[in-house]
Amino acid sequence: MFVGEKLTNIRLLYGLSRQDLASKLGVTEQSIWQYENGYTSPSLEKINELKNMFHLKGKYFYTNDELPDVVNENNIAYRSASNAPHKRREEKIFMNNIDRILTHMEQFLNYPKSIIVELRNYSISQKNEQDFNEENREKVIEQIAFKARQAFGLNEDNNENLIFLLEKKGIFIIEKMLGNNIDGYSSWTNYNRPYIVLGNVKKSSVRRNFDVAHELGHLLLHHQMDIGELSTSQYNEIEQEAHLFAASFLMPKEEFIGDLQCISKISNPNHYIELKRKWKVSLAAMGHRAYSLGMMSYQQYRYFNVLLHRYGYKLKEPLDSEIPIVRPGKIRSIFQYVLDKKIITVEQLLVKLQCEIELLTYLFNIEVSFFEKYIEKNTDNSLAFIREIKEANG
Repeated sequence: MFVGEKLTNIRLLYGLSRQDLASKLGVTEQSIWQYENGYTSPSLEKINELKNMFHLKGKYFYTNDELPDVVNENNIAYRSASNAPHKRREEKIFMNNIDRILTHMEQFLNYPKSIIVELRNYSISQKNEQDFNEENREKVIEQIAFKARQAFGLNEDNNENLIFLLEKKGIFIIEKMLGNNIDGYSSWTNYNRPYIVLGNVKKSSVRRNFDVAHELGHLLLHHQMDIGELSTSQYNEIEQEAHLFAASFLMPKEEFIGDLQCISKISNPNHYIELKRKWKVSLAAMGHRAYSLGMMSYQQYRYFNVLLHRYGYKLKEPLDSEIPIVRPGKIRSIFQYVLDKKIITVEQLLVKLQCEIELLTYLFNIEVSFFEKYIEKNTDNSLAFIREIKEANG
């Protein structure tokens, strides 16, 4: 029997509306609604089209294995030009699928100790103990950011290995095509696994660092907040808090002030270039941080931004093409470990998920060839074994 809920899940996973899917399939939107709600079933021809479209195996639509619901869509923290509430359900389905696969593989793994829940609890206690409000907001966030730098093991005077250290200490970071209006988002699962999802639209390394730190701020400062229910002004306020956290986390106050005191022309972006090389943060972000720390007057900061425009740095800054973009590697390493050790084979994983390799590539942003090489190895081993049998039998 065709399971309509499976069609809903895969449609949302690929970010399609019912009308989008209807157009691709050559049926009406009403037909898609009927398929999904169990009133009618697609023809065999349409099911084959769906399988090819979404890279699925034949039994996918006929197995009633419920997708675990581990993410509250209202808790998903976006960083975008708009709050994009219509995307929340799609991203919830995306994270539920990611989490299901990781949970399956993790039964064979032991991770290093995670400190992220402890750090989140510290953040909650600091906000409660200090009666977090408009007057002390900057001070409290500075304290939490300083504690976070220590907990993640970042050096006092640079941000080397930022993504690696966050992944090592318990955060799961994923790249995904999010479009041009959404830089990233983050969320906790209901059993305390933190996810950061980054857009894979090509950006500079330094801007990606800020995106990561911004989402870390949401994870620590806004746990279990019903972000989807916030007004525009309330949403803007938590965005400002995450922004302040990112600046404080990436440019720790005392060390950064010391660096600023060595700059001869505080209002000229060109005099920040070596600091950009050191901190791996954009000139624009450093200028804003200098202003917020009182190291620049309002007039100086205005002039700083005039120069950013004049030099074309709003589009591309010095060093943007020199500082390499770092991609997350934790999830890839998990796959590599279980596949290298043959704890799970690619074929077993595809059978369990009733999908093709292309769906794994879509979910985890890992190239098809990464998975194919393990299938080739298994095939080669089988052929070698057959040759040995033939040789043994003359």
